[in-house]
Amino acid sequence: MMLAVGPVPATCSVAGGCCPEFPVHCPPKRGKTNERRASQNMSTSNSNGDRRNLIVLGIETSCDETAAAVVARDAGGRGRVLSNVVRSQWDRHRAFGGVVPEIAARAHLECLDELIAQAMGEAGLGFGALDAVAATAGPGLVGGLLIGLVTGKAIALAHGKPIVAVNHLEAHALTVGLTDAVPPPYLLLLVSGGHTQSLIVHAPGRYDRLGTTIDDALGEAFDKTAKLLGLGFPGGPAVERMAKLGRPGRFALPRPMLGRAEPHFSFAGLKTAVRHQALALAPLQEDDIADLCADFETAVTASVSDRVSRAMDLADERLPFATRALVVAGGVAANQSLRAMLAGLAARRGYVLHAPPIALCGDNAAMIAWAGAERLVLGLVDGLDAPVRPRWPLDPDAQSAIGAGVKA
Repeated sequence: MMLAVGPVPATCSVAGGCCPEFPVHCPPKRGKTNERRASQNMSTSNSNGDRRNLIVLGIETSCDETAAAVVARDAGGRGRVLSNVVRSQWDRHRAFGGVVPEIAARAHLECLDELIAQAMGEAGLGFGALDAVAATAGPGLVGGLLIGLVTGKAIALAHGKPIVAVNHLEAHALTVGLTDAVPPPYLLLLVSGGHTQSLIVHAPGRYDRLGTTIDDALGEAFDKTAKLLGLGFPGGPAVERMAKLGRPGRFALPRPMLGRAEPHFSFAGLKTAVRHQALALAPLQEDDIADLCADFETAVTASVSDRVSRAMDLADERLPFATRALVVAGGVAANQSLRAMLAGLAARRGYVLHAPPIALCGDNAAMIAWAGAERLVLGLVDGLDAPVRPRWPLDPDAQSAIGAGVKA
């Protein structure tokens, strides 16, 4: 990449940039290849802090989707998506049954400039109109993170704008402020390919982790189940499609962690049980695969229901009764069976369920821009030496769950 040394016209593709070879953390200052575009969403958020109108460019390159978006936040906290472009790499990774980091990084490098230019063009803005640039700094694959964050730094440096290094998980956590006007505090179920956690969201940068997976993340379990059943990649949508064709109740699959006092998750045993059933039936017929998917999804929803219910027991002591909201976010939040289960659980427990629209459940840059705006109003910006963080927990002080390892 070449460093942008002067203003970059809105009509040009975006230049990259350079950062220190060994960046160190700078404390915040005070104060598939298919493209999809999210519809414009308006909301009202009552975040406190800066009352200016803000426009933020967001950049997302943490895994296998390259994205750029422009989001506006008005003085009253109302958010609007001005543009949101996502290009997936699924076709490049499908033959390998999962994401190959080097392939992902090269794909980001090939198209990020183009997508940023497209996002700015759809928003009808030049870089000078921006109030900040927000880029994912972690967690994720280090190669992709470097490409996105360095590009964001270059744009910010060239145009004299603040850079906000965004935690990808925080962006998921705060999306409902953009789409549903839901301000913290609330209980969050974060379910993605790499993370499965329950947390209390107090404010940007302030989280209490209640539960985490001790082995596989839920999205990982979906992907691995799809792979062993020959359904391909990405696994979550494939398993969900087959489950709709199946007959639940044929297979006795376990409900991991059911009844445990701590609100942690586990899905490795469930995945293994599916494997044993598949081996016993080999060669599998289409109805066998559909029935296995149906029972896998049923077991998942039962387990998650029990684990979230336990998290609610703990959250009830910490959340004001009048504002009890349950938020589900992350790629697996697009699963319709999971949403239906959580809606019923929330109603029974006196919570209101909020979930982003399907287009904003998976990785996207609108959520990165919004998280950047929410941090900007609190004066939380970063220096040009902000590092990428392949692992970046929302609650770094949370006690590690036994067996959780690096996924805590």
